[in-house]
Amino acid sequence: MPPTRKGRLGRGLGALLGEEVVRADEGERSTIRHLPRTSIRPNPFQPRRQFDPEELADLRASIKTNGLLQPLVVRPDPGKPGQYQLVAGERRFRALTDLEWAEVPAVVREVDDRTLLVLALVENIQRAELGPMEEAEGYQSLVEDFALTQGEVAEAVGKSRSTVANMLRLLKLPASVRRMLSDGALSMGHARALLALEHPGRITEVARRAVAEGWSVRRVEAHTRKSAPQETPKPSESAAPADPAAAALQQALQERLGTRVSLLSRRGGTGEIRIPFRSTDDFERIFHLITGRAPHHVVD
Repeated sequence: MPPTRKGRLGRGLGALLGEEVVRADEGERSTIRHLPRTSIRPNPFQPRRQFDPEELADLRASIKTNGLLQPLVVRPDPGKPGQYQLVAGERRFRALTDLEWAEVPAVVREVDDRTLLVLALVENIQRAELGPMEEAEGYQSLVEDFALTQGEVAEAVGKSRSTVANMLRLLKLPASVRRMLSDGALSMGHARALLALEHPGRITEVARRAVAEGWSVRRVEAHTRKSAPQETPKPSESAAPADPAAAALQQALQERLGTRVSLLSRRGGTGEIRIPFRSTDDFERIFHLITGRAPHHVVD
């Protein structure tokens, strides 16, 4: 039975490494080696910077009781013969270090630096263990350090291109707001709404107020809509149609979509409905309100 989208490796990784990289215990047991724990070093491209102490304690207790159910995946250290670098299994390695295991079961694979970073991203994303900024910085490293396009990054980690693009946009936030996002004071939804303001000082001001007053994402969105510069309607785009029925429909649309809607009437009863948007995020918000579908479902 083929793996589902949620549980699979990023497209392209299966061909590079084989599914046994993540599930080595399901086959090829002969490839598992017992290596000195001290010969293994953490993944130098590990995007995750924070590890929950309680989760590590639970993992240590499980390993102590049941043993290690899934081996580590390592690669030979390019600069140190006889030494290895982690490819997958950072939490397990930390738990084994705390338990002072002398030897650990591991699968050795020859992988390059780019694949090392991609695999670390995939492992953490699939377990929902990366914070938004950690994920965004991981994607940025693939773009800048390994010259991947956003589409290639999306292909590698099994995400839609719009998802990757939206994550990368978080890096445009002021440093203080990025810290709020990393600390959990702001959510991904808050951050996306703040990006519509564009001006760094204004973004910081609204972010601090949102945290201090406990604003919901909807309240931040409403605030940014009011604060963002509004386009001046062209003379031919009447803000209030002469027909009272059309004016009422226009008002209902504006309230539903949270943005200005222009109705352009022509002779014979034809016309146009124009709905402006200020950013990619604003377009996706309007798309979702109109269709009831998330934009990535269309891209996928």
